[in-house]
Amino acid sequence: MRAKLIGQTLPLAKLPSIPYVPAMPDTALMPIPGQIDPVPVARDITPRADGRVDLIGLPKRRIAELFEAAGLDAKAAKLRAKQVFHWLYHRGVTDFDAMTDIAKTMRPWLAERFVIGRPQVVEAQHSTDGTRKWLLRTDDGHDFEMVFIPDADRGTLCVSSQVGCTLNCRFCHTGTMRLVRNLTPGEIVGQVMLARDTLGEWPKSGQADLSALGDDLVDDEGGYSSDGRLLTNIVMMGMGEPLYNFDNVKGALQLVMDGDGLALSKRRITLSTSGVVPMMDRCGEEIGVNLAVSLHAVTKEVRDEIVPINRKYGIEDLLQACADYPGASNARRITFEYVMLKDKNDSDEDARELVRLIRKYNLPAKVNLIPFNPWPGAPYECSTPERIRAFSNIVFEAGISAPVRTPRGRDIDAACGQLKTAAEKKSRAELDRLYAEKQAALETE
Repeated sequence: MRAKLIGQTLPLAKLPSIPYVPAMPDTALMPIPGQIDPVPVARDITPRADGRVDLIGLPKRRIAELFEAAGLDAKAAKLRAKQVFHWLYHRGVTDFDAMTDIAKTMRPWLAERFVIGRPQVVEAQHSTDGTRKWLLRTDDGHDFEMVFIPDADRGTLCVSSQVGCTLNCRFCHTGTMRLVRNLTPGEIVGQVMLARDTLGEWPKSGQADLSALGDDLVDDEGGYSSDGRLLTNIVMMGMGEPLYNFDNVKGALQLVMDGDGLALSKRRITLSTSGVVPMMDRCGEEIGVNLAVSLHAVTKEVRDEIVPINRKYGIEDLLQACADYPGASNARRITFEYVMLKDKNDSDEDARELVRLIRKYNLPAKVNLIPFNPWPGAPYECSTPERIRAFSNIVFEAGISAPVRTPRGRDIDAACGQLKTAAEKKSRAELDRLYAEKQAALETE
């Protein structure tokens, strides 16, 4: 039975009964296929304890299939799917009773069989610089994180694609986790939905119930985009390697970009990869978003050490894939992420070699220089500010943009390379106690 479940879409009426166990119950269903790439097999829906199906993350066609399997005729299923899809993504509702153009007698039928989900908020932290980090939990008890970074003229949501990571980049705290499983399209797009809930960015007539998020997590302030939104950009730079979860990431981002969905322009979405070369062309052709590459070194020896995937897909192959990336141009440059590690990759020679490589492959590129963000047990130190400036100047003088990224959210471990869930170290009671203490401290200020 397990073999038949993997990678297969089952109608609602035929969904098997799956017992609920809160701690990692499903990983046995997702074996690692062969010796090619360590990627758990994809699925589009996470089973729930109550047997209902979460509709978030499903395209209209798939919703219609589920409605038809549950007993509606094909025409009615298609109509209801279109209506429900609108309420999910344009209105942000989380209750079928709020869908006013669906008959009252129909709404209980939907609620009995389906649910409009969000990732569960286990813990929410707010940095002194305005950055926010959420520890989230899936319906089957796995934890992951997302981060929102507000700036003067934009608001960027850093979205996770996997629970854990398989790449083991040595400078990255997430890389010290083991890979648990891929996130489903619903769990990926659900992060965007939850952020919009928190920021109050749904039409007021259909806004999701925010009470579960806590009063201190909801913003009523104005926005800084043309349509008044605070969340203007998405980066697939959270936990995990997006191209090792290609189908689910693609499905989620298609909903985000869909004019009938969340309607965010592909020019405002960036996908970051550590260099899964065989999937990069497909990413450009089938998703079409901006590309960021975690380069971090310019020699084989150093990149082999700090980004181990380089031993499989070397720098030359990676840069050629960047040169061939569909849609790349001076107007849509490829971003190279480069973490600054003291005495490891930050010399003048490294800067000049970076320039040489970009010119050799004629890449429309910019370089983001990232001061290393420390975490307990990290084997590296951050380059000095003077060394980072010198590196940046060499690249700038060659005519290549090389801004130094301002670290954000360091005090809550939300900065680049710091994400790692620690929920196993805190019980629910401990989290409740910490929240109560925080509230008491705020009241006494």
